[in-house]
Amino acid sequence: MNNFSYTTATTAKEATGARKNSVQSAFIAGGTTLLDLMKLNVEQHPQLVDINMVPFKGISETTDGLRIGALERMSDVGENLLVVQQFPAISEALLLSASPQLRNMASIGGNLMQRTRCSYFRDTAFPCNKRNPGSGCPAQTGDNRGLAILGGSAACIATNPGDMAVALVALDAVVLLENSKGKQRRVPLLDFHLLPGTTPQRETVLEPDELIVAVTVPAAAHARKSHYVKVRDRASYAFALVSAAVGLDVQGGQIRSARLAMGSVGTKPWRALEAEKLLVGKPATEASFQLAAAVAVRGASPREHNRFKVDMVQKAIVRAFQEIAA
Repeated sequence: MNNFSYTTATTAKEATGARKNSVQSAFIAGGTTLLDLMKLNVEQHPQLVDINMVPFKGISETTDGLRIGALERMSDVGENLLVVQQFPAISEALLLSASPQLRNMASIGGNLMQRTRCSYFRDTAFPCNKRNPGSGCPAQTGDNRGLAILGGSAACIATNPGDMAVALVALDAVVLLENSKGKQRRVPLLDFHLLPGTTPQRETVLEPDELIVAVTVPAAAHARKSHYVKVRDRASYAFALVSAAVGLDVQGGQIRSARLAMGSVGTKPWRALEAEKLLVGKPATEASFQLAAAVAVRGASPREHNRFKVDMVQKAIVRAFQEIAA
């Protein structure tokens, strides 16, 4: 790890101003991902701006749903009674993430910004288009067991590693951003992460001088009846092989609205909009869920070692829907 300077910001303007003046600097809250990458020399920043004193906390019920401050810790959000009761998929996704120690440190904003666990990205002995654009993507023909089957390109097939982001995407979350001029904008989380295309080094729509302020989630019947399923190699402290966040509003045995997003199968948290539309008006049965799951993986492009994900994620989807429809 290279030497770096360290400063503390107490307001959003101080934080974004420091970032604007030095675009190679980085914000730090929990640091659970950032410091790992700096130790690996994957990222090097001449300055870290500590934003823990910026007033971006709070978990509150609003007139139209839920608001989570960007500096709330994952553990606090996952255990919050409002989140547990009204948005269970978010709580489940958070509490299935990482370890208790990491959840106690990691912030919501930082979690949305975490970078891929692709081994080629994290090992500087290998070329990687995310680290060094134009250098190549050895994952295409190398060890791609944990990588994406949806949304990839010739430049990159790295998966987005998040759990919480999958649940948030499924439940129509919106990210509130603020820049160095104090101007705020709202971005649907569905659009926050970018597909790799030919520029895999750019992973989100966040501008250099912008900071995540909060996340909002609208209240809905399908949010109250939501669930997150995570399939992994071991029962704890492991990233997902596949995951599914689902929500259902069922009345009289028929589905009025449905939500479905998948994790660890896409280069970004993957919303299955076509599958959701297909479920509306259908009976809440295994046959309906199987059909939706098959639609959700249309267009998948698996590589040699991750073909199993096509079948595995469909089973996770069906299981998640069945558990909330029972």
